[in-house]
Amino acid sequence: MENIIEKIDLEGLIEARDFNTLREATRNWPAGNLADLMEPLSAEKEAVVFRLLSREQAADVFAYLSLERQEELLKAMAREEVAGILNAMSPDDRTSLLEELPANVIQQMLNLLSSEERTVASQLLGYDEDSIGRLMTPDFVRIRPHWTIAQALDHIRRYGKDSETMSMVYVIDENNKLIDDLRIRHILLAPPETPVSDLMDSRYISLKATDHRESAVEVFKDADLVALPVTDMDNFLIGIVTVDDILDVAEQEATEDIQKMGGSEALDEPYMKIAISKMVQKRATWLIILFLSEMLTATAMGRFEDEIAKAVVLSIFVPLVISSGGNSGSQASTLIIRAMALGEVKLRDWWLVMKREILSGLSLGSILGTIGFIRISTWHYLFNSYGEHWFLLAVTVGIALVGIVLWGSLAGSMLPFFLRRIGLDPATSSAPFVATLVDVSGLIIYFSVAGFILHGTLL
Repeated sequence: MENIIEKIDLEGLIEARDFNTLREATRNWPAGNLADLMEPLSAEKEAVVFRLLSREQAADVFAYLSLERQEELLKAMAREEVAGILNAMSPDDRTSLLEELPANVIQQMLNLLSSEERTVASQLLGYDEDSIGRLMTPDFVRIRPHWTIAQALDHIRRYGKDSETMSMVYVIDENNKLIDDLRIRHILLAPPETPVSDLMDSRYISLKATDHRESAVEVFKDADLVALPVTDMDNFLIGIVTVDDILDVAEQEATEDIQKMGGSEALDEPYMKIAISKMVQKRATWLIILFLSEMLTATAMGRFEDEIAKAVVLSIFVPLVISSGGNSGSQASTLIIRAMALGEVKLRDWWLVMKREILSGLSLGSILGTIGFIRISTWHYLFNSYGEHWFLLAVTVGIALVGIVLWGSLAGSMLPFFLRRIGLDPATSSAPFVATLVDVSGLIIYFSVAGFILHGTLL
């Protein structure tokens, strides 16, 4: 199929107005492949292709387009064509599109829906933006425990074509409360006269519509299912969430964390689409905070002005020493933030993490301290660079590196725990912030060690 797709020139067929060939060629294409092939086309030419597709195929292909392309296409299509696509789209995909549009445009889109689809869309849009309710679809199959397998299969044949997925079937009681979920293969393999209740074990995993969507990522990971039921606070079954929507959430959350760890607020739009002014605003806040924080470094340098004046050679190693602390802190912070995101580390594990980072910090500090000592010793014997007190200077740099790397590791690993404890996103403890924090404290450690070891000699 992919080879066939590559050989067909969509744009050429459109320009030649050979619509019969185009209609036949695209009839059985997979929706994802067709969406990829349409990506280079202008919105106007995309609209031509959509007019040749069936309503169901058009809705499937439309769901694979990026939100930016979807918005462009809606503007290029006639009102009736837009109505057809919106009504045929799955409720969760339609909600993802509508929530990105301005309020006045949302209302226009809702007015194009049938009364039934408008009710569903309004219900889903009524949930909080980051809730699981925004991701769910009401299109699923439900059965009763007292039915036989034969009755259940008849019901599935009748209503299954409208379901978002057929991998799972959900069992509800007489009050429409969820009591179990069954894999479709268990139903297909059971004897027709078997009651549905005989297949039930009353063990299932469900989501609450009001929960944060990020929590669903871990639930899906543990459940190893392609769909999970969604209930309200009274356990009434109101929808399902499929794994494709959760993968989008995982990608979005990972992107936000990476952007925060880079020292920027999370961007609300793709990089190439966001306005320059808005991107500057997102990046300026943290840059200003970090700039003001770095002023503390200058203040700390001023505090040790006398020591620097007496032993200018100490200033040579300032960048070397404090950058090592910042780097170790950034490493620790990144590792802990990712471990938290994967559920490998919980708040209660802070003490275990601290013990591990103490050992790691001492080991890494000793390695860098040894390298620093060897470097100074080598330069002394080769170039006689550091005078008669080179040995004490080498010891100062070596010991300072141990202390600074240890402190950097502890600060970088504990800051995410502190932020999580007070209810903030651990990713906010970005690498630049940790590095700035360790820069200031690293100077104090470095000159304090120098003052103790070099007292009476260089100082």
